[in-house]
Amino acid sequence: MSRNQTKKDVSTKTRRAIIDLLKQQGGMDVMALSSQFSLSGMAIRQHLNALKEEGLVTNIEESRPMGRPTKLWILTPAADRFFPSGYSDLSVSLIHSMKEAFGNEGLDKLLAVRNKNMQEQYLQHLGDTADVREKLEKLAEIRTNEGYMAEVKEQDGSLLFIEKHCPICEAAAVCTGLCKNELHLFKTVLGNNVHIERGEYILAGGRNCVYTVRQNKLLFPSCHAE
Repeated sequence: MSRNQTKKDVSTKTRRAIIDLLKQQGGMDVMALSSQFSLSGMAIRQHLNALKEEGLVTNIEESRPMGRPTKLWILTPAADRFFPSGYSDLSVSLIHSMKEAFGNEGLDKLLAVRNKNMQEQYLQHLGDTADVREKLEKLAEIRTNEGYMAEVKEQDGSLLFIEKHCPICEAAAVCTGLCKNELHLFKTVLGNNVHIERGEYILAGGRNCVYTVRQNKLLFPSCHAE
């Protein structure tokens, strides 16, 4: 292999790694990217400009409390092709066909069967885990394997379950039952002692799907004798 080819392969791998990191972290400036890859700012800019020419990244300005605005680099929708799509075209076509053949009621029944099967698989993977954080970590592992790029974070005393990519986004856009069932699925597998609600939502324009998870302090209301 020639030296030029080797250099080209390294550049390709670095640019793909930049795409993956921007998908994970959202907007980043050159300095942050430089520290992540141990490359000079000039080298990072060269990679970013090459990705921009391909239409894969763009930049926006973010105001800071002091000093000039910072230029943040973000992915464009064209970069979605690097991440699992869940056979979106086929899924959308099948959803339309199922609606035509069985109507909305029939489609809901099929989604219920899908949800039940997923519930059984998830519960089997979670096993007898009782700790909420551990449950979420295992759930994140399952969802990441399915293409959702999931992770768990702590914020203000709550746990955040974050999905950074939606491999069924196009299908979910034409079948809202998929997302509705997803929330029900999470509530079921996490158990009655856990409260979960969805805040940020990709289909509503959010960068991620973010669920806030709290453990209920009381499983049952107090009873007082009259």
